[in-house]
Amino acid sequence: MVVMIHELIHRHGDAVLPVVIRLDVPIPADRSWSCAYEIGWPEGPRRSVAHGGDALQALTLALQKIGTELYTSVHHRSGALSGSSPGGGYGFPVPPNLRDLLAGDDVAAFG
Repeated sequence: MVVMIHELIHRHGDAVLPVVIRLDVPIPADRSWSCAYEIGWPEGPRRSVAHGGDALQALTLALQKIGTELYTSVHHRSGALSGSSPGGGYGFPVPPNLRDLLAGDDVAAFG
């Protein structure tokens, strides 16, 4: 079950494409919890899962994995990816070792 949908914008020339991020509700998985997500990249969706000891940890790790994928992507490096306002960040945290990549509002929120 989807708990969150968040939309970013990808610009390539005159084309403006949505990059839709879907985050599922954490679910019990064997002796842990899992939280699935999908990033709808222009070249095709990428689905992954984060695992944690409880639902909150799985959710937190999924959010950080999404932030990591966004901030380390070729789309971020090229400047083609943006949130609701250019340079405003994407709204996702990253692990401490990647905080130097944060942009815009994400610096104050997660830096």
